[in-house]
Amino acid sequence: MSAHDTRSAVRPDPDQPLVDIADYVVDYQIDSQEAYDTARYMLLDSLGTSMLAMKFPECAKHLGPLVPGATLPGGARVPGTSHELDPAQAAFAIGTQIRWLDFNDTWLAAEWGHPSDNLGAILAVADYLSRKAEREGGQPLTVRDVLGYAIKAHEIQGCYALLNSFNRVGQDHVILVRLASTAVATAMLGGNKEQITTAVSHSWIDNGALRTYRHAPNTGPRKSWAAGDACRRAVTHAINAVYRGVVGYPSALSAKTWGFYDVAFKGKPFEFERPFGSYVMENVLFKISFPAEFHAQTAVECAMQLHGEVADRIDQIEKIVIETQEAGCRIIDKTGPLANYADRDHCIQYMVAVPLIFGRLVASDYSDDIAADPRIDALRDRMTVVENPQFTRDYFDPAKRYIGNSVQVFFKDGSGTGKVSIDYPIGHRQRRAEGIPVLLQKFEAAIRDHLPAHRVKAIMVATKDPAQLDAMPVQQFLALFTL
Repeated sequence: MSAHDTRSAVRPDPDQPLVDIADYVVDYQIDSQEAYDTARYMLLDSLGTSMLAMKFPECAKHLGPLVPGATLPGGARVPGTSHELDPAQAAFAIGTQIRWLDFNDTWLAAEWGHPSDNLGAILAVADYLSRKAEREGGQPLTVRDVLGYAIKAHEIQGCYALLNSFNRVGQDHVILVRLASTAVATAMLGGNKEQITTAVSHSWIDNGALRTYRHAPNTGPRKSWAAGDACRRAVTHAINAVYRGVVGYPSALSAKTWGFYDVAFKGKPFEFERPFGSYVMENVLFKISFPAEFHAQTAVECAMQLHGEVADRIDQIEKIVIETQEAGCRIIDKTGPLANYADRDHCIQYMVAVPLIFGRLVASDYSDDIAADPRIDALRDRMTVVENPQFTRDYFDPAKRYIGNSVQVFFKDGSGTGKVSIDYPIGHRQRRAEGIPVLLQKFEAAIRDHLPAHRVKAIMVATKDPAQLDAMPVQQFLALFTL
């Protein structure tokens, strides 16, 4: 019977992409020391970013139970708080914390995204399972286990993103957070290949969130909790597959008319550049210096270099030319009034104007108070954003994965600065030696700013030695971050 005969009730074999994920999550042995080392830095960076987010009441209000009183003593904890929740709601909270400031790691290709978003699901499930094991005399997960699951979640999300553009069909990249988190959370709960395939099929049947909240004129704070929402949904799918034995949908992708390909992807099957391994974690991009949408990171660095040359001549500027990649033009080239934080941290003109004027770009610079400075919009009005084709080529080159930008300032008297160009930011793999010490400084400053001194001291001791940290039961590690 033809696979396209919609009258046939014959259950097909599972779509190959579902099988490939299940095989990878269960069978693949990670042998890359670089991947584990990078994952360890990623974990610390994400937790530090979570602590920074606690300064923002709009973030903190999302972090408790869904309704008052719906707590779970002994459940999964939310770092930087005293909340104990069921693992699905904890996944939402942790994913929201990590993502709130747009300051966690990034992956850029045909699709964009932030693979450390998956820690929302991974840490919530790990803490829930490990605290349960501790009570019942079982074996808790270690930090090393968490790093392994994070490497696999990064790989699934990142490999799908290499050649498959969900943004081109209007879908948000958190669809891949839900996919990767569903797969690894199911495995963490003890799921076998069949159960992982089942859970992943449910993830695809959910379809995807629209990117409406990331783009003018509707940019808003949902983009800061969208990944948390994907993590919560992923844990739900994992629990349903392992604990409730729900039925899977083998042709969730390929079913004629009703499958994901036909409904949401213009009938095209997914394409893959490489098999799953540990490539994504090894090459992931860290946001170290600036809480800014990643396509603008090097533009901010350029502006920082120009600050000293232009700060005393802001009122004499005639025009500013920003060259960026095609993706930067499409996502963050924005004119007109900027309504909120989410609008501003996705506007390349704003993210260049602030460092030109102030010599900095920090999270509070997206606040209404700073945005009210008339010099910012005056500079934005004088900016031109154009695509540099070489930046675009280098962006897609798998051997480079650059995110280049250049900035040049011209004055009314006919003079101008030189063109400052940066191919890749401090968080790029090629700048690891320079970037990791700065990342660790960012982490320590973040935890000192939110946690009590005795917690900070214990965290610094626990994280000083990689082998010691890897062997630590994960519930003991996360306890250091709770209030």
